[in-house]
Amino acid sequence: MTRYFPWRRAFAALLIAMLAWAPLTRAEAQTDPYAGLIVPNFDTIVTAVETIALSGDARAKPVLTALGNNELYTWKYPRPDHGLFIHDLDAGHWLNARTGAVIPTPPFMAVRKVVANDMVTGAIQTAMGVLDLSSPVVATRRKAAEAIFESPAANTLPIVQHALSTEKNPSVIATLQQAQAADELFTPGTGVETKLAAVKTVGARGDMVSRNMLASLSSGQDKTVAAAAAAAIAHIDFSLKLWSWLETVYYGLSLGSVLLLAAAGLAITFGVMGVINMAHGEMVMIGAYTTFCVQGFFRAYLPDFSGISLIVAIPVAFAVAGAIGIVIERSMIRFLYGRPLETLLATWGLSLVLQQAIRSLFGAENQNVITPGWMSGYFTLGGLTITLNRLCIIIFAFAVVGGLMAVMRYTPLGLRMRAVTQNRRMAASMGIRTPWIDAMTFGLGSGIAGVAGVALSQIDNVSPNLGQNYIIDSFMVVVFGGVGNLWGTVLAALTLGIVNKGLEPVAGAVLGKIVVLVLIIIFIQRRPRGLFPVKGRAVEA
Repeated sequence: MTRYFPWRRAFAALLIAMLAWAPLTRAEAQTDPYAGLIVPNFDTIVTAVETIALSGDARAKPVLTALGNNELYTWKYPRPDHGLFIHDLDAGHWLNARTGAVIPTPPFMAVRKVVANDMVTGAIQTAMGVLDLSSPVVATRRKAAEAIFESPAANTLPIVQHALSTEKNPSVIATLQQAQAADELFTPGTGVETKLAAVKTVGARGDMVSRNMLASLSSGQDKTVAAAAAAAIAHIDFSLKLWSWLETVYYGLSLGSVLLLAAAGLAITFGVMGVINMAHGEMVMIGAYTTFCVQGFFRAYLPDFSGISLIVAIPVAFAVAGAIGIVIERSMIRFLYGRPLETLLATWGLSLVLQQAIRSLFGAENQNVITPGWMSGYFTLGGLTITLNRLCIIIFAFAVVGGLMAVMRYTPLGLRMRAVTQNRRMAASMGIRTPWIDAMTFGLGSGIAGVAGVALSQIDNVSPNLGQNYIIDSFMVVVFGGVGNLWGTVLAALTLGIVNKGLEPVAGAVLGKIVVLVLIIIFIQRRPRGLFPVKGRAVEA
């Protein structure tokens, strides 16, 4: 008598069901792009993901998103309906994946999750890029075309060609043409002429992605194609080096504009009045803290206008730092005119007092000054990436120096300032109140330093030591450009900024600064009065 084994019976039933299910899946795959998702095999799921992407079905994106988020389910055991469900965890209901219709919750023990491993996740990302090619948003289509370009494959070539036939936006068309060329390079059987054209198109991008792509072409390529790829790589290398130089110049201009802002006020107090103000950096620091306070006021009382808080901080910082400068001049500096050593020691001590005062009021930690949205982000110009905050500071620096030159040249205050600094006794005999001019001049230089603090708060840490980072550089700029000459200050700041950035990749930041300092010392030995010496006398006691 034959023994009865229940497990054998169950296994036979399961085997029959699987044998019956496999051909059904292959048959439905011809018409149902989602059929492969219910097969518990990662290779089949990857193929299904690619099929879904190529189908362009309206439900493709939600289904692939659910698969990537582990919210896609199917029957645990094969059923004729080949069910595929999405468990929307946020909404708390179940959906038919193919139709999007809400369905009753299936028995928990009857369903299993469709698992996505790393290979499936990568396929989903590529598939989402392909699907985005049909998006109504231009930026999304361009981004999708860029993603296809960066991951070229033979199976995306028909999709790119179809998208090219319907695309109207010129920028997206250009990116799609590059993606098509990349796909053609990696499609077996592509003709030599087509590959040569593809190499030309990819090489014309001139970026690192296209260079790596051309370098990754297999060694079995036709000699003509290999030579064309090598020539394109050489051209890209030259182009990248050229853009790298331009980037160094841009960052040098950016650093130069920062030095210019920090040194512009010192060009007044030291260059025009001859006062060695070691507390000048603290005026910059006070401007940065004023910006922090103004932003705090807007956050507390005018949150809807926070975007303009930085603009409001400019005149406030000028007024606060200028007023403090006038108080310093009237209470201390005016007693030290003509005594440079005592002035240096007194202002150095004052800088320590101001640092400690700020540390006592706000603490020693860095303060968070927010960059407004219109100063955030960047844009590219060829191979150059331009950050908006740096660009704004460059423009702002030249605007401040332009305004300062206009004040010095066209206003009664500027006229009296120049008269007093060139010949104090003659100016006094003409009725000019020289002590008042001294105070206003020192206040103007301190106010400019406060404005510099507003700009520096966007690119540096706002702390009690902020000014110390710029005081030595500011003196170098003023001395190198020519004491008292604003044009010399501008040229010196930009020159030192570009030279510093040019030396950093070669010698490092610290050694580069030391080299710059040595070069300035040598230069001053040859030209003690700087690039543009000014004729006239400094303020005397």
